[in-house]
Amino acid sequence: MALVTSAEMFKKAYDGGYAIGAFNVNNMEIVQGITEACQEQKAPVILQVSKGARAYANHTYLVKMVEAAVIECPDIPIALHLDHGSDFEICKACIDGGFTSVMFDGSHLPYDENVKVAKQVAEYAHAHGVVVEAELGQLAGVEDDVCAEEHQYTDPAQVQDFVEKTGVDSLAIAIGTSHGAYKFKPGQNPQLRFDILADVSDRLPGFPIVLHGSSSVPQDFVKKVNQYGGAMPDAIGIPEEMLREAAKGAVCKINIDSDIRLAITAAIREHFALHPADFDPRQYLKPARQAVKDMVSHKLVNVLGCNGKA
Repeated sequence: MALVTSAEMFKKAYDGGYAIGAFNVNNMEIVQGITEACQEQKAPVILQVSKGARAYANHTYLVKMVEAAVIECPDIPIALHLDHGSDFEICKACIDGGFTSVMFDGSHLPYDENVKVAKQVAEYAHAHGVVVEAELGQLAGVEDDVCAEEHQYTDPAQVQDFVEKTGVDSLAIAIGTSHGAYKFKPGQNPQLRFDILADVSDRLPGFPIVLHGSSSVPQDFVKKVNQYGGAMPDAIGIPEEMLREAAKGAVCKINIDSDIRLAITAAIREHFALHPADFDPRQYLKPARQAVKDMVSHKLVNVLGCNGKA
């Protein structure tokens, strides 16, 4: 099986009341951990690459690692997606460079400019058999070069006009999720604006919706990081039951990045603390890879509901 787009994945997810996991990848162990979990759970998956990942690992290395995963995990559909493409040029580079899906993130731009560039990206992508995600509204938090101090909730009154004018294939909306590991303040009751999601869904029936910033920041990872020398006080994520509720509706893609970073960091910190003489990277990267696999497997079954949907 070759790399696929997310189009068929999203149609099945919308009709089936589940979501596809979109997991950020930065190195071989992450790719392996995610895809091995998906292969075992028979789950479709989106592997997504940020601008920061391309700068860190190199575009070609990332594409080839994902292509290797397609060979090693032949029973599941895998899409390769650009996360938070900031302009037409990076979207074009990824389309030309083997990606099957790209996101143009113009959420920081004036509405008309967001429409203009998203339309340009969609026209180029569709001519090359690639699908496009765009964003309305803006998430708070920090992820690589994406940074905003406050939420700007999606205005449902804009979504139909935006989709019709741009021709994009899916839409990321802001309903209270946020980037990074510090999504809520201590003592704050986590809330998502399901009213906005419902309004958007009514205005775009059958259209796939995306949630960014949807890591749940498992507290066992946070505890382990801090136990073994880390400093992550007050790291709080999105409750998993809220994400599962969103996945039952129009949300077809849920992005998860921070949880992968936490799983790896917790496993490596624990290994170094318990095995201080180890210096072979394989000794500590193996349990880190397993931690990613176990975490992803949990998400597929208990949060996304996409296990067995390959």
